[in-house]
Amino acid sequence: MKERLFAPIDNAPLALFRIFLGFLVACESFGAILTGWVKGNFITPKFTFSFIGMEWLQPLPGSGMYWYFIIMGTFGLLFMVGYKYRFTIAAYTLMWSGVYFMQKTSYNNHYYLLVLICLMMCFLPAHRYASIDAKQNPEIRSLTMPAWCSWVMILQVSIVYFYATVAKFYPDWLNGTFTRNLFYGTVTNPTLRNIMTQEWFYLFIAYAGIAFDMLVVPLLLFKRTRTWAFVASLIFHIFNSITLQIGIFPFFALSFAVFFYPPDTIRKIFFRKKPVAEVLSYTPEAKNIFYWFFVPFLIIQFLLPLRHHFIKGDVLWTEEGHRLSWRMMLRTRNGNTDFTVIDKATKQQVFYNIFTELTPKQRAGMGTRPDMIWQTAQRIKQHFAKEGKDVAVYAHTRVSINGAPYKDLIDSNVDLAAVPWDYFWHSEWVLLY
Repeated sequence: MKERLFAPIDNAPLALFRIFLGFLVACESFGAILTGWVKGNFITPKFTFSFIGMEWLQPLPGSGMYWYFIIMGTFGLLFMVGYKYRFTIAAYTLMWSGVYFMQKTSYNNHYYLLVLICLMMCFLPAHRYASIDAKQNPEIRSLTMPAWCSWVMILQVSIVYFYATVAKFYPDWLNGTFTRNLFYGTVTNPTLRNIMTQEWFYLFIAYAGIAFDMLVVPLLLFKRTRTWAFVASLIFHIFNSITLQIGIFPFFALSFAVFFYPPDTIRKIFFRKKPVAEVLSYTPEAKNIFYWFFVPFLIIQFLLPLRHHFIKGDVLWTEEGHRLSWRMMLRTRNGNTDFTVIDKATKQQVFYNIFTELTPKQRAGMGTRPDMIWQTAQRIKQHFAKEGKDVAVYAHTRVSINGAPYKDLIDSNVDLAAVPWDYFWHSEWVLLY
């Protein structure tokens, strides 16, 4: 096993993946500007809901975030062609991580996956072939890489699909409630919506989703089923791209297929002029990177999605432990939150206009998520502290999951401005059912 992990293989898959990744992140960066995503999430809001503990991470003033995304897209193009690869991939990773941690209003799991993959790419020798670096510095040029360079990518994507499968085994997915609601809310064409909201269709999609997530990796690993699995992946992700409009993610997911095919196959299809790789030995540094970075990294990635099982309550309702757990496209949350603000000195209610402080999108996201509700309460407290007032903040929240009856999410008798955020366990002011 050890010999197979460190055996030299053709590095065509890694070089090709670098090219795909650079192109996709450049499209994501420039597209975010052109579609108005940057404006809606970073320019228009007065502030962003950063990850708790990172409230200091806020957008650049004025048009700064436009330049931020332009620079990110440029870094994507630079590491795509392999120019100053180590610097440009690391710089992009740092900047995209900033985007990820800076805002939760438009949270998507593939934003997190992109952080992880780019971090992994910082430690992989993806610039040793088909790159400007290799052309300018022939000493780093290589036709091979250790086999583990492919396996770490396969393991990471396996973790994603495994937990995505497990998460779907809950009633509203198994009876088609979520897929029916999803199509009803996202498909605008009346004829298509009529078809896609019929029971036979939304149940087929629900169980096809489970089957795909469960089987795609095993089927890609075996030669006899690999091409069929890739065709199924193509259909699945293109369908998602058209119906859900989730940016680069479908194409990002498809790009991992290069690691499942034999390296020689990738070389023959995409790098026809590439010489056949010679068998070479690898330096101890390559093994050190594998043992000291990738092994701990992958162990952490396997354990992180388990944490919500150790937190009291159903994560579907409480959201505690939802992020970083690959609970992708599982539920719709509807509801709203109103705040009562009491001046502790006078015991009188004071007015706080949340409509002028939050954008409609921020209000919609905050209205059903405990962490964002708590953060809003803290901002309200800070707002009145500047006026010399010490206030108590109470939240009145009604939430519906997947169209179910509305229920209270937050204990309205708890002063949210006075309670700390619990990073690891259940917050008692989040009601359980």
